[in-house]
Amino acid sequence: MDISEIQKALLNNIKSPDTIDPGVLQVLDYGYRTQRDIEINIDQPEFTSVCPISGLPDFGCIRIQYKPNDKIIELKSLKYYLVQYRSVGIFYEHVVNRILEDLVSCVRPKFMEVVGTFTPRGGITTTGRVEYREEG
Repeated sequence: MDISEIQKALLNNIKSPDTIDPGVLQVLDYGYRTQRDIEINIDQPEFTSVCPISGLPDFGCIRIQYKPNDKIIELKSLKYYLVQYRSVGIFYEHVVNRILEDLVSCVRPKFMEVVGTFTPRGGITTTGRVEYREEG
């Protein structure tokens, strides 16, 4: 098997970003919402997805920082949500945007930031950062 055959096989196993199901995300009530704000930081240091061009795996760390309104993310459901990306072909820039959109629609925070820091590929390290701020 030559390299082009291997690449074709890898590309045939890539799933579409449309297969990501944000419905697995669950929320809990934030019991101190009337008393004080809290800043929550979540790190997923073993995030993986797939390069949609080469079919090779991409590795990185996803950091989610947010200030909730009345709901917080249930962490086990977040793990299941993030693991869905393992076989999805998606660019780094789209990963952070998609995660932000799905989490904001689920949690409706006052503020949220998603940062993806991806391991070097071809000598280049990439970091993507997106944020949401509640209007008003």
